[in-house]
Amino acid sequence: MGIWTRSASRMLLSIMVVIVALMGVSGCGQVEQRPSTATPNVSVLPYPFLIPGLDRQRTVRLYLPPDYDNETQSYPVIYMHDGQNLFDNATAYVDEWGVDESLNVLAKKSGRKFIVVGIDNGGDFRMNEMSPWPNERFGEAQGDEYMQLIVEVVKPYIDSNYRTLSNVQNTAIMGSSMGGLMSHYAVHNYPDVFGKAGIFSPSYWYSQDVFSDTKLHRANNKARLFMLYGSGEGDGMISDADKMQRLLKQQGHPRNNMKFVSVPQGQHNEQLWGQSFTDAIKWLFQIH
Repeated sequence: MGIWTRSASRMLLSIMVVIVALMGVSGCGQVEQRPSTATPNVSVLPYPFLIPGLDRQRTVRLYLPPDYDNETQSYPVIYMHDGQNLFDNATAYVDEWGVDESLNVLAKKSGRKFIVVGIDNGGDFRMNEMSPWPNERFGEAQGDEYMQLIVEVVKPYIDSNYRTLSNVQNTAIMGSSMGGLMSHYAVHNYPDVFGKAGIFSPSYWYSQDVFSDTKLHRANNKARLFMLYGSGEGDGMISDADKMQRLLKQQGHPRNNMKFVSVPQGQHNEQLWGQSFTDAIKWLFQIH
């Protein structure tokens, strides 16, 4: 009985480790209930949005500038992935980016204000939805349907219901990990929609097709591309980021419209991405 108990315990521990790992991959697991940390100018849109071609819905979170209701001007819009992790520790997998606090401070210091649209990830479907290319381990690609959600459903809704600067120069897309991969794809395959991209710790490892696709589809020459990764993220991240940097330069994208940042000892986590968020926004939108 004692031997069986020890074996069962080891098996149970192994199962728990796998579950935790899968929760990390999906980006939606909750370890404990935490109080909300979102600022008052963050809200959840009142109904979810249906992904075209897929029988799934996505929650969308909205950050509006301070005093939005008391002003009349229109604002640039930043579309971001993994909406659960952007504003609120109560919904974040591990930790939040602090996008709302960062932009509130930036508005106060510089006077520059933005709307942020955060699209929640799909949990178990996250890897599929955030890649336009299949993966042997994770299966079919559903990234094109996910991009249809952003470009054909969410963006028209936001532009129709809020005061946005809807042109390409004032529309950015941004994300990390698989969201970095999708942001890279978006700015290259939708050059008339997105004029700026924040590409944080991009999961280029997911499919080497990202390199051949980049050769075929160019971003708008005026598009500003901010790529960031941490030196502590591993040799694969560093080599893939270097390979993409060389490719973009060979492709002829204007060098003053590209910025590549390696953060010493930076790890693959929200701390790296959140701490770098303001610098990325300031560079993308040329705030001095």
